[in-house]
Amino acid sequence: MLIFREIRFHGRGGQGTVSAAALMALAAFEDGFESQAFPKFGSERRGAPVEAYVRISSTIIRAHNQVYTPDAVVIQDAGLLRSEPLLRGLKRGGLIVLNSEQNPSREDDNFRWICLPASQIGERHLGRPLPNTVLLGALAASTEWVSLGALEEAVTNHLASKGETLVNANIAALREGYGFITHAEEVMV
Repeated sequence: MLIFREIRFHGRGGQGTVSAAALMALAAFEDGFESQAFPKFGSERRGAPVEAYVRISSTIIRAHNQVYTPDAVVIQDAGLLRSEPLLRGLKRGGLIVLNSEQNPSREDDNFRWICLPASQIGERHLGRPLPNTVLLGALAASTEWVSLGALEEAVTNHLASKGETLVNANIAALREGYGFITHAEEVMV
């Protein structure tokens, strides 16, 4: 069966948006898929809006442009919803994984929303409000596009040079995000 998925990540500089995309692509590769990840920076400073893109395919990926019609959008900072057109091009029925304790009040019911307090979970595990691995876990659990084991392997390999403590903390955050989906309410708004 032909598989082709596109994901767009939105966040702010310093939140691990680019790392999240890279980890997702590495996990897809671990699961036997072709994958690519690349960022788009507005201005290179902490706190500035950042986008990153991932493609996952069962065949060779020939496109190397930005992702304009994603199957899923991961939003690491809910405040960006007020200032950026984050949902542009999202396919009908597409998934939105949002770092927020509350569901945004939206009139559009064309999308599936998953909301979780990823910054708080990241703070608990990492000592800083980093939502990226938590949101990756939620994305993996809600789509099954990559396995939890492949994500854990990607985190381990990607962060190995930063020490076992950081690797274990990120894996714990990843697992909590993954487990949150089994308890979270998926809301159609």
